[in-house]
Amino acid sequence: MNDRSTGRRRARRFAIGTAVVVALGAMNGPWLWRFGSEQYHQYKINRPEYKAENGHWDLVDVPKEFRLNTIHAAVLHTGKVLLVAGSGNDQKNFDAKKFDTVLWDPVKNTFKKISTPNDLFCTGHTQLPDGKLLVAGGTKRYEKLKGDVSKAGGLMIVHNENPDEPITLPAGTRFTGKKNGKTFVSKDPVVVERAKKVFDKVTGAFVRNDPGLGRVYVEAEKSGKKHETGTQDNYRVQGLKGADARNTYGIAQKLALDKKDFQGIKDAYEFDPVAEKYIKVDPMNEARWYPTLTTLSDGKILALSGLDDIGQIVPGDRNEVYDPDTKEWEYVPQERQFPTYPAVFVLPNGKLFYSGANAGYGPDDVGRDPGVWDFDTNRFTKVKGLSDPKLMETAGTVMLPPAQDEKFMVIGGGGVGESEKSSEKTRIIDLKADNPVFKDGPSLDRGTRYPQSSILPDDSVLITGGSEDYRGRGGSDILQARMYEKGGKELRRVADPLVGRNYHSGSMLLPDGRVVVFGSDSLYSDAANTKPGKFDQRIEIYTPPYLYQGSKPTLSGGPETVERGGSATFTSRQAASLKNARLMKPSASTHVTDIDQRSIELDLKKSGDKVTVTVPRNKNLVQPGRYMLFVTDTKGTPSDAVWVEVPE
Repeated sequence: MNDRSTGRRRARRFAIGTAVVVALGAMNGPWLWRFGSEQYHQYKINRPEYKAENGHWDLVDVPKEFRLNTIHAAVLHTGKVLLVAGSGNDQKNFDAKKFDTVLWDPVKNTFKKISTPNDLFCTGHTQLPDGKLLVAGGTKRYEKLKGDVSKAGGLMIVHNENPDEPITLPAGTRFTGKKNGKTFVSKDPVVVERAKKVFDKVTGAFVRNDPGLGRVYVEAEKSGKKHETGTQDNYRVQGLKGADARNTYGIAQKLALDKKDFQGIKDAYEFDPVAEKYIKVDPMNEARWYPTLTTLSDGKILALSGLDDIGQIVPGDRNEVYDPDTKEWEYVPQERQFPTYPAVFVLPNGKLFYSGANAGYGPDDVGRDPGVWDFDTNRFTKVKGLSDPKLMETAGTVMLPPAQDEKFMVIGGGGVGESEKSSEKTRIIDLKADNPVFKDGPSLDRGTRYPQSSILPDDSVLITGGSEDYRGRGGSDILQARMYEKGGKELRRVADPLVGRNYHSGSMLLPDGRVVVFGSDSLYSDAANTKPGKFDQRIEIYTPPYLYQGSKPTLSGGPETVERGGSATFTSRQAASLKNARLMKPSASTHVTDIDQRSIELDLKKSGDKVTVTVPRNKNLVQPGRYMLFVTDTKGTPSDAVWVEVPE
């Protein structure tokens, strides 16, 4: 064979090979581009210069046996973090009574399972003066959506006209309608107090008996639409005889196959960070699911709102307080109705501020106006200027640092229920102004439900996560994080988180100055909304830019206890470069609600390697409890926190 033929074959093979390479390149070009882009992105975000400007995100290595649907979390004075799932928004876990709590040490990255006494899913919690965590409420029964309800049911009001003694009706009591003839069965026991005798105020003559009332959830004996009722009826209590049968009866409105909401429990516990266990205390007077717990001027804990044991919003005249000394609950005379998980903060003057933000249930026209609540007089003063006032559900609220300024920022939010609407607004209010009015702050890129916010020791606020639509529908999670600087006109974009976070997510400042972010409970797992979502169990930590500025200042050698108005002296090798000191209350976060977190400015004096801080005297500003004490240098770099106790 001659050289010319050999050359032609080589040229043909080369041409075919080139065509194959070109074809493969055409087919895989997008993949190759994405691969290259991802490689470059990883290179960029891991450069020291980038981290020093934007910070960095890392996933926590959580062993499989400790992964859980984190709904609630709290930073404890031991430095550990309590991660609470309860049943974790999982009906199967609830039915199996599988309730989870995990204690995580973020320094050693170790985990420990904690025995969980009840379903603490959608409970309320707050830090107590002695360093324990009060946990109150949770889930008694899961919701049933319309179409999934097989038995007609609803609320039965049980009346007792006997003025001499209460009556107890066990679970399984049967109520039969006098007009409709239909029978319904109670799901729980109910105690009905005795009737109250009413006398004429002038003559003293007996007028009437006002019956004692009890509430219980009832269901039809059998499934089907034919067992529904359309109107109110009186119900005879089967099994009662004589006077009991005459004095005791039920009244119910429509009992139907409508959607049945979640139902709450009365149980309350203190979590002991040292013993690392839940301790049962006196139960609340009212069952609550989605309640807010906030500390009052006298140190008692106020429980607000929630869904009760039959799935109805707890009335505004059923507010109650917990006494950390007696471990008991009692009703308070102050009446105020709120939606569930209302963002209610105690102010330095002892009054309570409601930002208007909430996490959901309740009438859309009751108790949603923001304002200041004078708890002593029960007077509520509305504040004006709130933009997007109809988009306050799932909004976040943060008490801007320092707490002495009495400024609050309300972030994002959405329409009531499963609305597609959301707000890109931030709104700021100065409650020290003569006439406080909300004013718009810097805007987010787009409407944001479920935004997380954490106050940092340098007085900046990290805002991260959220989704544009309800529970991340349509693939609308927002993979962005931003910093708000005091008095800033814009939100500065920093490193993007690795995980999208929407419903059932939260963020908290750790004692080393980093921020932990947890949870996310998407309704769907795809942008087309065709596949059911799965709870994201990954935990992520953000290291802010200030931890890439060089070595941290140190703080050591001081007392463990500092009284209000008192001073404490610590040692720091970097004392000369220190700029400020902050006393920061640890977070207890859930459902875009973190009432506890606040940053208090301390007076700071330096002498040689000694640093002296002075705590304000105001008991409403500095409530008794355990705090993280940070000092920050001129570069904005904070020390590791020193835990100090402010006693009662």
